[in-house]
Amino acid sequence: MTLPEGTAEELFFDTYGRAPEGLWASPGRVNLIGEHTDYNDGFVLPFALPERTVVAAAHAEGPQWTVRSDLTAETVHFGRDDLVPGKIKGWAGYVAGVVWALVEAGHQVPPADLMVSSNVPLGSGLSSSHALECATLTALAGLGGFDIPGMDAAKLVQRTENLYVGAATGLMDQAASLLCTAGHALFLDCRTLETEQIPLDLTGAGLALLILNTNTKHSHADGEYAKRRQSCERGAEILGVPALRDIAVTDLPDALAKIDDDVVRRRVRHVVSENARVQETVACCCAPARSAKPVPCSPLPTLRCVTISRSPFRKSIPPSKRPSRLGPTGRE
Repeated sequence: MTLPEGTAEELFFDTYGRAPEGLWASPGRVNLIGEHTDYNDGFVLPFALPERTVVAAAHAEGPQWTVRSDLTAETVHFGRDDLVPGKIKGWAGYVAGVVWALVEAGHQVPPADLMVSSNVPLGSGLSSSHALECATLTALAGLGGFDIPGMDAAKLVQRTENLYVGAATGLMDQAASLLCTAGHALFLDCRTLETEQIPLDLTGAGLALLILNTNTKHSHADGEYAKRRQSCERGAEILGVPALRDIAVTDLPDALAKIDDDVVRRRVRHVVSENARVQETVACCCAPARSAKPVPCSPLPTLRCVTISRSPFRKSIPPSKRPSRLGPTGRE
């Protein structure tokens, strides 16, 4: 099977008639535990996938940016006048949004020719859009000769999503794509932005990761995701705290008694209990390395799936009737 690096390089030459100046890649991600906690200043524990998006790039001869994708066979051109939130639509909007965010941050972004190739399944909840944005950002930074530290880069990608694309995402997906290391999950405190690489040696433990494709398309830019965020913000407002992260799980019964709205109550219950589950999972994973007694944690991710799918939070997309079987890395 051809890797995206080879495809991107070959198609760049076919499209632009010359070799790219470099290849830049960012992976998709799976969130082990910590759903809808990032925009509540909570805790998350994602890890990177082998599947990745690759951008082949070179300086452009003219004043504009040109991008082509092997998934759509579409070529999109845009210039500085198009660097207005919402101006470029569709998949190319994520690329234009990154250019816009970099320019807004004061970086000198050179016009560029870009070729995108990816084996991250689209719309499947594996952060294909963030992989595209992060690969684009690193490519443009490489061409421009400037360096952006990982968390600062993640914030710029979040700004792209929030203000250019119009998706009210948190910081988890961008941080995972830029900061995860092989054999580890990334424990991220979304308030302090402190991170810790948590060992996740599935093979050594005799385990394999199975990712199921439900064939249900996922998008952060639709209204359902924003509604959940608004419900959480309403819950924090009712409880008089900056964010739901500030409610301890031991205080949850008293907190829920103050909320009349059933939807808001379910959102609060999920986020507060999910933050506790993330911390328990991290304690379990780190216990051997810290010479502490291991904590049985196998039910925790399962419990997370139950709580996100059923009454406390509920998914923002309807379940598919025909899921597909995928292999250990999430590919059909």
